[in-house]
Amino acid sequence: MEMERPLDSLNNSRNKKVIVELKNGKQLVGILKAFDIHINTVLEDTEERENGEVKRKLGTAFVRGDTIVLISTV
Repeated sequence: MEMERPLDSLNNSRNKKVIVELKNGKQLVGILKAFDIHINTVLEDTEERENGEVKRKLGTAFVRGDTIVLISTV
């Protein structure tokens, strides 16, 4: 079995719903549309969540890679 590189794994999550945790403790949930080698990320249908509850709807969001702690599929 061949190990995937991190960007390969992220690429497999494209067009899927993901949770993005940020350094400031906020969570964004949305459809992963695009990313670059710096993990700058574009999410669609994005919601900002706090304590599991939707705080606000953001629509399409660009997230700077250096603010991201974790990206996980839902």
